[in-house]
Amino acid sequence: MIRFEHVTKRYADGTTAVDGLSFEVAEGELVTLVGPSGCGKTTTMKMVNRLTEPTEGRIFLDGDDISTIDPVRLRRRIGYVIQQVGLFPHRTVLENTATVPHLLGWKRAKARARAAELLDLVGLDPSVHGGRYPEQLSGGQRQRVGVARALAADPPVLLMDEPFGAVDPVVREHLQNEFLKLQEQVRKTILFVTHDIEEAVRLGDRIAVYGQGSIEQFDTPAAVLGAPANAYVADFVGADRALKRLAVTPVEASDLDHPPVVRLDDPLSGAADRLRAEAARWAVVLDGDGRPHGWLTADDAPTGSKGTVRDRTRRMEASLPLGAPLKQALAALLQHDAGWIAVTDGADGSGRYLGVLTPARLHEALRRSIGADGRSVPRAEVAVESAAGVTGTATG
Repeated sequence: MIRFEHVTKRYADGTTAVDGLSFEVAEGELVTLVGPSGCGKTTTMKMVNRLTEPTEGRIFLDGDDISTIDPVRLRRRIGYVIQQVGLFPHRTVLENTATVPHLLGWKRAKARARAAELLDLVGLDPSVHGGRYPEQLSGGQRQRVGVARALAADPPVLLMDEPFGAVDPVVREHLQNEFLKLQEQVRKTILFVTHDIEEAVRLGDRIAVYGQGSIEQFDTPAAVLGAPANAYVADFVGADRALKRLAVTPVEASDLDHPPVVRLDDPLSGAADRLRAEAARWAVVLDGDGRPHGWLTADDAPTGSKGTVRDRTRRMEASLPLGAPLKQALAALLQHDAGWIAVTDGADGSGRYLGVLTPARLHEALRRSIGADGRSVPRAEVAVESAAGVTGTATG
């Protein structure tokens, strides 16, 4: 969708902002441009909508050389969101959101209906917020309006220049979460500028790590964190890059342990026999639909117990879906002070039971992920040393 071919921007005083950039952004991909202040990432973005013209090289948008497109027409094909939002203070939220459709000649009713639809999509009730003015909104709400306005004419490309940088950390994290949900629905091609490596890792399908005017590494978040291309990238992403990988490493089926399983309505005596037969200290308890309900210890089911498993089950609220990031799993383990967490096939952790993730297995999963990127092999093929010996399958 976006292609840079040997693009350089050099100013009259001799300063080279970007030098010989060549990269591509696929349709529907979110690429984060990250680096220190003055490294050229915002200049790169502004050349896409011709707010800045390149000195050399060519930029293509959906196959078209943008230098051949009228700048005004080009910008109406591209959504643009900046840190300070840039809302018109004398216009209502609904009017601000409908700005580009109005400029494109949409009828008033159609433009306002589209604006209301987008406000609802970004989590702002148009009946509540549509008639307000920007000064009546919080910083986070203004950022949402900025995103809605950029999407109003349904552009294929979205440029975002540190859009969440001016809000506090709690609001920022919430906006990031909501933006990821929104991107799942709209699947725009996005260039997202940030100086925050954690934001870049969390949001990007791929990351372009900038040095001074050039890209030092262009790869997936996991690869950038696990196999930095050089010392500069390693230093930029930080010594704690292994911890940052928790946010981009999913829980996989091969990471799970499979302790004994019993059902709520099973006789306690049968559960006791099961635990003894497998020399297990506890079992996962499932409900009638195969969802995790809690656990039962061997002490809860002594020999000769009467009644059912339901009578002695210890409730466990924590569960998460397969594919959830390891960071979410670690947070749940710490929050519940638990030695394991159930993993399910449901999108929100409420589906059918698949196995459990323990702190030891979480650690192994992270180490395998790092090893897999370093050796360009599937994660399941990486062997790691553990207290119990070698786990996994070694490959050469």
